[in-house]
This record gives sequence, C-alpha cells and structure tokens, in this order.
Amino acid sequence: MLKPFTLIALALLAACTTAGAAGPGIANSKWRFVAIDGQKPVSSKAELTIDKDRIGANVGCNGMGGDLQVKGGKLVIGAVVSTMMYCDGLMDQERAVSELLTADPAYRIEGDRLSLTGGDHSAELIGSDRSVAGNES
Repeated sequence: MLKPFTLIALALLAACTTAGAAGPGIANSKWRFVAIDGQKPVSSKAELTIDKDRIGANVGCNGMGGDLQVKGGKLVIGAVVSTMMYCDGLMDQERAVSELLTADPAYRIEGDRLSLTGGDHSAELIGSDRSVAGNES
C-alpha cells in the first residue's frame, strides 16, 4: 500500500518542481480582471492572455507582456515590456499589474477563476475564453 502512494507523491512533486512552458489549464487561455488589489478594474477591457510561453496584459490602455515559464506554482515572467501612453484614471492599476507580473506571482486556478499574488499586489480574474487559438483541451 505504501509503494503506490510513494509513486504518486513523487509524480506530484516532480510536476510541482518542473520548470517549463505553461501547462494545461493555463496555457492558451484568456482571463478578464475582476479585481486588482481588491478594487474593481477601472476599465471593462482589462484582460490577461497566457500563451504557451508568453503572457500579455492590458488594463485598458497600454499593452504589456513578456516571456513566461511556470515553476512550482509561480508564473516566472521575463522582462516585462510595455507601451508607454498616459491614460487618465488607469495608471495606478496598470502600475499594480506591471509590478505584480514582475514579482513572479503565485497562481491558483479554481474553476473559472484565476488568482495571482506577488509582491504587494494581487489580482482576481475570470476565464473569458479558456480555449484561445491552439488549445484544444
């Protein structure tokens, strides 16, 4: 009885520590922000897109994104690049999302909800299209 449990535990541990492209359930998915640091998004266009090895966000004005790897329950994002337009009323939330992404946020998916936490910031998102181009699962 102990041997099957040990094999399952080892498999789960390996899955948690393996670095690589985004895995099933998060790869090729699109999410809509419902809260940024506990506040409703200023723009209804605020969204996050996760591809196999890239992540992109737009809080309603500037686009931002970077290379992506998943490591042990965290989204490890390379240098985040962004357009730099001034958008009245959106800058605080854009800054918060940018800082969140550069903090290699921990993520959790429960049903159609995605939670991100990292640094001093957090975001709650809901799946807006869990099957964007290329994801057949």
